[in-house]
Amino acid sequence: MKPGLLTKSIGFCAVLFGGVQLLSGAPAASPEPSAPDGHSLDPMLLVGIAVILIFAKLGGELFERINQPAVLGELIAGIVLGNLLLVGFARAEALKTDAFIAALAQIGVILLLFEVGLETNLAEMREVGWSSLLVAGAGVIAPFFLGWGVSAYFLPNESRLAHIFIGSVLCATSVGITARVLKDLGKLSTREARIILGAAVIDDVIGLLILAVVVGIVGAADTGVQFSLIGLAWIAAKALAFFSAAFAIGHYAVPPIFRGAGRLKTRGVLLAMAIAFCFWLSWMAAKVGLAPIVGAFAAGLVLEEVHFKPFLERGERNLQELLSPMTTIFVPIFFVLMGMKVDLRAFANPAILTFAIFLTIAAIAGKQICSLAVAERGLNRLAIGLGMIPRGEVGLIVAGIGATLMLPNSAGVNEPVVNTVTFGAVVIMVFVTTLVTPPALKWALARK
Repeated sequence: MKPGLLTKSIGFCAVLFGGVQLLSGAPAASPEPSAPDGHSLDPMLLVGIAVILIFAKLGGELFERINQPAVLGELIAGIVLGNLLLVGFARAEALKTDAFIAALAQIGVILLLFEVGLETNLAEMREVGWSSLLVAGAGVIAPFFLGWGVSAYFLPNESRLAHIFIGSVLCATSVGITARVLKDLGKLSTREARIILGAAVIDDVIGLLILAVVVGIVGAADTGVQFSLIGLAWIAAKALAFFSAAFAIGHYAVPPIFRGAGRLKTRGVLLAMAIAFCFWLSWMAAKVGLAPIVGAFAAGLVLEEVHFKPFLERGERNLQELLSPMTTIFVPIFFVLMGMKVDLRAFANPAILTFAIFLTIAAIAGKQICSLAVAERGLNRLAIGLGMIPRGEVGLIVAGIGATLMLPNSAGVNEPVVNTVTFGAVVIMVFVTTLVTPPALKWALARK
C-alpha cells in the first residue's frame, strides 16, 4: 500500500466523521438518540461504525502487505483512532463508550471463538495427545506465575486478584497466528507443527478454564464473598461440568436437531442453526458464571462436519465458509475497539513502559519453558517453544474481559481489574509476541 493512500484514507475518514456530524448539528462528545423514546438508531452511530470498519481494513491491509497478521493492523488502527484527541480531534471519543458498538464487538469475539472451535480438530489433537498435553501444561503454568510475579512487582498497589488476572492473560497461545505461519512455511504436516497446534488448542481450553475460575473469584469478591478453597473448587467444578454437558449435548442432541433442520429448504438454515446453537451455549456459560466466549468455543468444538452432512449433500457450502462474511465484519470491530481503549499518554511514564517490557519478556520466556516439556527425542524443541509465543487475539480477549470486571480498591471504590495502564501494557505484549513469532519460527525451523 502506498503511504499516500493510507494518509488520504485516514483523512477521508476524519472528514466523513466530522463533516456528517457538523451537517447533522450533533455535538462532538456523545451522540443523542434521534427519537424521543431513545429506541431509534442514531445516524451518527452508522458513521462511527463505517469509520471503524474502514480503519480496520486499512490497518489490516497495511500489515498483510508486510507479511504480518491483519489483527495487528486492526489493533494499531484502533490505537490511532482512539488517540486522535492528541491532535485535537475529539469526535471519535464517543465511540469508545458507546453501548451499541460494544455489543457489536462482543458478538464479534463470540463468533471468533466459535470459529476457532470449529477449526479445532480433536482427532488430530489426540494423535499427539501426550506430547501436546505436556507442552501445553508447561506453557500455562510458567507464564501464569511469571505474569503474576511481574504484575505484583510493578503494580504493588493493585489487588492480588488483579495480579492473578494478568497471569491468566499470559496463559493462552494464538492458534490462528501460529497455524498461519506454519502453513506459509509449508510445515503443517511436520510432527513439531502438530505438537505446537495441539498444545496451542489445549492452552486455549486450559486458559479458558482458568479465566472461568478467575472471573468467578472476582465476581464473588465484588459481592463481598470471601475467597475460599471450597469456592474455588465449586467454580472449577462448574467449568468442567459445563464442558462435559456441552460435549454430551453435541454427541446426543445436536445430530438429530441438524438432521431435522436438513429437511428444511429455506435459505441459510445451516448458518442460522449453528449461530443459534453458539449463542445458546454462550448464554448457558454466562448463566453458570462463566465467560460467554467459553460457551462459544465449546459450541465450535462439539459441532463436527458429520452434523452438516444433509446440507453438504445438497451442494451447500460448509459452515466455515458461511460464517466467514460475518466474522469479516464483526471481529475487526472488536479489535479496533480494543485498540481504542489504549491511552498513549500513559506511556509517557517510564515506569509503565518498563512494566510493559518486563511483561513481554515474561510472556516470551514463559513459553520457552515449553521446549523442556517435549518428551519425544529428535524433535526441534526450539521451534516448538517459539511457536507457542504469540498471544494474538486470545490475550486481547482475556484482557478485554478484565477491563469489564470491577473490584473495590482500598478506598472502597470500584475500579476495573485491568485498568487503562495495564491494558496498554498487555497490548504491547500482544503486539510484540505476535510480531516476533513469524521470523523467529522460520529461523528455528530452518536449523538442522
